[in-house]
Amino acid sequence: MEYKFLKKEAMISSNIGKEIIKKELPLIPKLPGVYRMLNEKNEILYVGKAKNLINRLKNYISEKNQIIRTERMLSQTKKIEITTTSNESEALLLEANLIKKYKPKFNILLRDDKSFPFIFIGNKDKWPQLKKHRGKKDKDGFFFGPFASAGSANWTIKMIQKIFHLRVCDDTVFKNRQRPCILYQIKRCSAPCVGYIKEEEYKKTVNDAIDFVSGKSRKIQKNLSNQMEKASEDLDFEKATVLRDRIKSLNIIQSSQRINEANLIEADVIAGYKESGKTCIQVFFYRSKQNWGNQAFFPKHDPDENLNNVLNSFVSQFYENKSVPKLIILSEEIKEKKLIEKTLSKKENKEIKISVVKKGLKLKVVNLAIKNAKDGLNRKLYETQNNKDLFEQVAKKFNLDVNINLIEVYDNSHIQGTNSVGALIAFGDEGFIKKRYRKFNIKIQKNENDDYGMMREVLYRRFKRAIQEKDNFLSFPDLILIDGGKGQYSVAREVMNDLGLHDIPIIAIAKGKYRNSGDETFFHNGKEYKFQKNDPTLFFLQRIRDESHRFAISAHRAKRKIGITKSLLDQIQGIGSTRKRALLNHFGSARAVESASMDEIKSVEGVEEKVAKKIYNFFHEWK
Repeated sequence: MEYKFLKKEAMISSNIGKEIIKKELPLIPKLPGVYRMLNEKNEILYVGKAKNLINRLKNYISEKNQIIRTERMLSQTKKIEITTTSNESEALLLEANLIKKYKPKFNILLRDDKSFPFIFIGNKDKWPQLKKHRGKKDKDGFFFGPFASAGSANWTIKMIQKIFHLRVCDDTVFKNRQRPCILYQIKRCSAPCVGYIKEEEYKKTVNDAIDFVSGKSRKIQKNLSNQMEKASEDLDFEKATVLRDRIKSLNIIQSSQRINEANLIEADVIAGYKESGKTCIQVFFYRSKQNWGNQAFFPKHDPDENLNNVLNSFVSQFYENKSVPKLIILSEEIKEKKLIEKTLSKKENKEIKISVVKKGLKLKVVNLAIKNAKDGLNRKLYETQNNKDLFEQVAKKFNLDVNINLIEVYDNSHIQGTNSVGALIAFGDEGFIKKRYRKFNIKIQKNENDDYGMMREVLYRRFKRAIQEKDNFLSFPDLILIDGGKGQYSVAREVMNDLGLHDIPIIAIAKGKYRNSGDETFFHNGKEYKFQKNDPTLFFLQRIRDESHRFAISAHRAKRKIGITKSLLDQIQGIGSTRKRALLNHFGSARAVESASMDEIKSVEGVEEKVAKKIYNFFHEWK
């Protein structure tokens, strides 16, 4: 009865959106394109495409039994925008681009979208470099990938180093080497920087490496074996040993590759599994007859959305900014298969085929991907449920009258007031939310050495911006966790109250007397709390506190590194990078060097009296 009431209410309110569509219909052309539903704040609710815009929008008016999601969308629609395209393929690409850009709440969204790493070997350089590459392929050379993760790409690079001894150092380092680095000593590089290998021989090795990642490892192995035998016959046992080690490494990488029974040369296998209103999609990457890893994705969608629609939206969004293999194998049929094939073929300027296999060796690969999708989703559901249980325990321990779905954690980092930064991390049902992480460079000078002032500035800036809805800033959390004691809690509470955010609870976590893990004291609403050392809730709060601490320190170090490379010390003649680094590491900042006495400057390793006098005089004359 309650469901029927809600549905009836939604249908009544959806008439608002239908009336908006009716008014716009006379202005809408019978052309392919993209339409956008907007709410009263001009936020995009939904992005859709159509072969014929007017016919598609008429469906919203004529269809009587719309699904609840559509009814809800129409109830919030206050405006419609359209963009016409020359054909349906262009509409598909534009739709995928707009969905990624605006992430409308009523679309199926591909989350955790990112670029995948490639391996790059240059071909224009005299001594080509081997390295990992992300982003646009705007360099001259050979690109191999994508790899499912940075770890798999790094591992492959490491094995290529072992086999072919190619350089991985940057050009600036390479050009300024006077002697070989440690990579030469451990037999990972042939030391072209100091001429330990001839250019012709190095180029041949580069070509062998390209053949190797192109799937011609058997050919390479045979050539290496022949070279080893010849070296043995010539009594060149040192060379034979090097070649033997290369063959051994080659065997390792060959055996580590999962057997490609289906003989997939260039293909992506995409499989989905749906349960409890959520979906996991696994993508397996096959290139050069090798499996280069797999990646799990968890698209955001309505619980009642069917798997076919989820896969359809996933494929169109996934390849919007990625290279496409010749073959895409799916676990389910999708309704826009022909359109997506045509669109991707035009985009890549080659024939792209999408297929759903029902039998044979390729079906084994698909079933493996489905199994991985199922396992991935089960892990995700378990973690989500576990996190929800932990949220409930936190609310219970601190008597919080809120449902916790999102926690923000704040921490500060500095060294004697230098390079001060504030850090924000977020934790939700599904774990840490990296896209909500933020760092705050402290702008008010008096706050740089004041932990309370830093916390006040960070919280004020973060929530003032959200209140003003500036740049669609982060939504409010359900709970704030502060790394600090009673003083930090009081400051945080004062800021939030001043901003009118009295209802957002705050908890401060202070380390014990001897900073021992498990001896933390918690502060909330004028009370102190302690936990048993084996309490799962304590472990949880420690874990998210430690993550905020890690993020704050990394932000501080990055800022400090920039400070080391740029300072007033650069203006002192005769102060090179080594002395500058020694001074900044000793004093912490150029400002501290400025305040130091002559004797203090002399005490720094590598700074002689003459140099110390020059530094001291510079700052005093400069003032």
